[in-house]
Amino acid sequence: MGSEMNLTLQDVAWHDAMGRVIETLDQPNFWTALVRLLGRYVPVDNWVVLVYSAGKPRVLAESPGADGGMDSLFQDYLKGLYLLDPFYIANRESPRTGLFRLQDVAPECFEQTDYYQRYFRLNVVTDEVHINVQLDNERTLSLSLGSQCRFSLEQTALLGLVQPWVAALMRQRLMFEREPREAPELTPNWQSRLEAAAEQLTTPLTAREMEVALLLLSGCSNKEIARKLAISAETVKVHRKHMYSKLGIKSQSELFSLFLQAQE
Repeated sequence: MGSEMNLTLQDVAWHDAMGRVIETLDQPNFWTALVRLLGRYVPVDNWVVLVYSAGKPRVLAESPGADGGMDSLFQDYLKGLYLLDPFYIANRESPRTGLFRLQDVAPECFEQTDYYQRYFRLNVVTDEVHINVQLDNERTLSLSLGSQCRFSLEQTALLGLVQPWVAALMRQRLMFEREPREAPELTPNWQSRLEAAAEQLTTPLTAREMEVALLLLSGCSNKEIARKLAISAETVKVHRKHMYSKLGIKSQSELFSLFLQAQE
């Protein structure tokens, strides 16, 4: 006798709903349909679909703002705050396909950063997961799901279970996305912009000081910066001291303010 097939009503509902999502693969509402399906099983309060590359992230779709348009905070993200996004940083350091949780990629001091307090907490809210599909050596397709509450272990396990399905659909969807007419916009030269934003700059920042600045702003501790740059924690402190002195600032909040000014 053949083995019995044990399907629950929930299994049947999932396959039926997934079939309906597949039917929208070439339709404008595909991403909304996909997120709505995932939202049946995990809390999703905001979402965005991005293509990460060497330049600025490219937005394919997003949840609408309160007025139906793009959220102003998200516009700030695209101007340059993405450089401090732990998911963006992790992807550029090691691009690969899979499910990624905030707790997997966030640096040690992430929740103490101005980026977290003034952007993440207000825009993404509390927790975030990404389903990534590495397209080639340079590009990664990423579906970001934000939530007002922490994703439970059961919820992230469920997302991990369906991730192969979702990733396959994401890759197939690219066939129906418009290719940009222009090359990806390059990441701005933040060193020159940061220097221009500082009123009393006597000596230009070194490339290493700029690396330390971005890592500090992203929430890395001195030890994490030392590990990433293969230098000692004491050397990190020296670079930080020199950078603050050159920029005429005394705190990380002042550094973040200069970073925001450099976007304008």
